[in-house]
Amino acid sequence: MKIYNTMTRKKEEFIPLEEGKVKMYVCGPTVYNFIHLGNARPFTVFDALRRYFEYKGYEVTYIQNFTDVDDKIIKRSHEEGITPEEVAKKYINEYFIDCDGLGIKRATVHPQVTDNIENIIEFISDLIEKGYAYESNGDVLFRTRKFDEYGKLSHQNIEELELGARIDIDEKKEDPLDFVLWKAKKEGEPGWKSPWGEGRPGWHIECSVMSRRYLGNTIDIHAGGQDLQFPHHENEIAQSECCNDTTFARYWMHNGYINVDGEKMSKSLGNFFTVREISEKYDLGLVRFFLLSTHYRNPVNFSDTILEQAKSGLDRLMTAKERAEYTLSNLTEENVKDEEKELMAQIDTYRDKFTEAMDDDLNTADAISAIFELAKFMNTNIKESSSKEFVGKCIDMFNELTGVLNIAQGNDEVDDELTNKVEEMIAKRAEAKKNKDFALADQIRDELTAMGIAIEDTRQGVKWKRI
Repeated sequence: MKIYNTMTRKKEEFIPLEEGKVKMYVCGPTVYNFIHLGNARPFTVFDALRRYFEYKGYEVTYIQNFTDVDDKIIKRSHEEGITPEEVAKKYINEYFIDCDGLGIKRATVHPQVTDNIENIIEFISDLIEKGYAYESNGDVLFRTRKFDEYGKLSHQNIEELELGARIDIDEKKEDPLDFVLWKAKKEGEPGWKSPWGEGRPGWHIECSVMSRRYLGNTIDIHAGGQDLQFPHHENEIAQSECCNDTTFARYWMHNGYINVDGEKMSKSLGNFFTVREISEKYDLGLVRFFLLSTHYRNPVNFSDTILEQAKSGLDRLMTAKERAEYTLSNLTEENVKDEEKELMAQIDTYRDKFTEAMDDDLNTADAISAIFELAKFMNTNIKESSSKEFVGKCIDMFNELTGVLNIAQGNDEVDDELTNKVEEMIAKRAEAKKNKDFALADQIRDELTAMGIAIEDTRQGVKWKRI
């Protein structure tokens, strides 16, 4: 598999540190609100990467943190009249609700900053001892210029950063480019005891510490949104490599931005959507399909029109699967027929196309195209005269490939009670048609449509699905 490494700006063969194992760290949310669409993209994309590694037989240790102490959390706690701890707990729970809807697996560990304060203090103390950090009036800051390779991820040098960056002048700093590792406590803020007085960690230090705690000094892949390249990931590299005297991450992966109706998503433009808001209008399984339908490094445009187009595509996949399953349930011929042997061999080519795309820098867009080709093959070649073996293999391949991306997984959410009710209504409609009571039959169809159920009369009987 080849991965585009942001550090080197080229595709590189992925070779893990330890054979058969992958260590991944993906930056998680600051838990002061519902996650937004911009958060959903990296969480979904790198969940797909993790699933693909597992599909290929790797043992993946996947770490995604929660930033549960931050200025935004403190501000929200004042607004809602609850403690910062209560704010964090509330929105961690909401995060899992949204991510479950998006089909995102739980990380191996979801560490929280407040559970790692001792580790953070130890890490900062080591940086001070090595001369890379200094205390100033209760704050601790990192000496950016002391790390000669600062800027290697974002491909900027110190002079460019000095000229182009908006740097706050702070009398506590030896140099305007220095960044904070530990913040002295202010009135009304949470704080922890430290050698430098009561305070709390800076934002950048937490990921360096939690990555080291759960994955070791050097990891295989560090990933996140494009906006995190600078300064967050740049600062992580500086802290970690100065403290640990070794490479922090071997591969860096960053996804592109989200645009809404052609403009970059931002609160100031009023085109900012949380996943929870989107879920009120669209199924989050569709949102996952939409996010994976574009290569992760490209920008993706979000609009109602584009999401409706994605829905049409996902419906085509689901229809192909449901048609195949329905046909299989009515077949009598067990073993593959002579005329199907060549077709049986062709089924495996879709797996080859899928893995070729995924191996090319996680090209989920082309991988989904391979699934569409398989769906077309199924629609063309599955017939009432097909054998169970042939149709079964088609369905197995479809489930295998869609399972890797966790898309088009069917109507597992349809419970037994609903199934029984739908089947009962279909039976009543059939009876009404038999009695030539077509008005009642049409009424039942309309009632099913209002319930979100579409029915289709076929030669094998009535088929139904959720819409």
